[in-house]
Amino acid sequence: MATVARRGTGCKRPARDEEDETMTAFPGHVLCFGLGYAATRLARGLLRDGWRVSGTSRSSDMQAARAQVLPGARLWRFDGQAPLPDEAWDGVTHVLISVPPDAQGDPVLRHHAHALVKQRPEWVGYFSTTGVYGDTGGGWVDEGSPPRPTQERSRWRVAAEEAWLDLWREADVPVHVLRLAGIYGPGRSVFDQLRAGSARRLTRPGHVFSRIHVDDIGLIVRASMADGDPGAIYNLCDDEPCEPSEVLDYACQLLGRPLLPAEPFESVAPSLSPMALSFWADHRRVQNERLWDDLRLRLLYPTFRQGLEAILREETGGVPPGPPPLRTPECL
Repeated sequence: MATVARRGTGCKRPARDEEDETMTAFPGHVLCFGLGYAATRLARGLLRDGWRVSGTSRSSDMQAARAQVLPGARLWRFDGQAPLPDEAWDGVTHVLISVPPDAQGDPVLRHHAHALVKQRPEWVGYFSTTGVYGDTGGGWVDEGSPPRPTQERSRWRVAAEEAWLDLWREADVPVHVLRLAGIYGPGRSVFDQLRAGSARRLTRPGHVFSRIHVDDIGLIVRASMADGDPGAIYNLCDDEPCEPSEVLDYACQLLGRPLLPAEPFESVAPSLSPMALSFWADHRRVQNERLWDDLRLRLLYPTFRQGLEAILREETGGVPPGPPPLRTPECL
């Protein structure tokens, strides 16, 4: 795994080793509000490492489905309408919130602010989104950039972030805000779209996005648990924002398939769903230097190339002939 250095410094920053406290933090009991793709993958790793894991799902059906992939976890139903029983908090040392807010605010805070103050967990992590930065026309943003959300759901996120940080400022609950870029990983990548025949090579020159491999999310969460600063905000993204067509092209090369024909965004926009259009409404380049400055981290997959190669290894047992592996530069 190559060392990732800070951009523009001209030298490497000491990075954590795979065997240090980032990867082997003392086991505790984590309560995950919401067990989506990233939280479930993290929970599986924590269970393997001896952690106690509890989690919530919105319905009985979802609860049963999560029980299949998280044997050993204690699962609760939480749909935002009523609080968890007091029993759910027994022994909880860490809390991860990945459920989205609504127009009325964050449902976890709405029902459990008092429990969090009483419990005094060692760490609370809130999954937000880099969508809070809005549209910069491709310009760079970092954690110090003011949020300028353009989507309603992102405005709700900004309000939820502030409410969680207020809990830190007013009640000393150690909250960490984690702003996630677009998540990809095994079972959730362009490979799935290619295999299903649903992939489209939409092109909009200069329109770039940031992304993060699901296992790097887990790496960063563990580092934050072990050595994060309460009240801090972290951008969770890799080192190379790029156009979606670049990712799709590389996936085609890895699979040994011809590149898909380009479809200009403007010509297909009328046929896209409102959700898809909202995805294309904003674009920005997101910096992640605070991960290096504060947590001394090196990502497992600093670009989509390493990430796609790893996904293919996990899903098929090996990468077929294709482009040579990317040589990581000394400084990024």
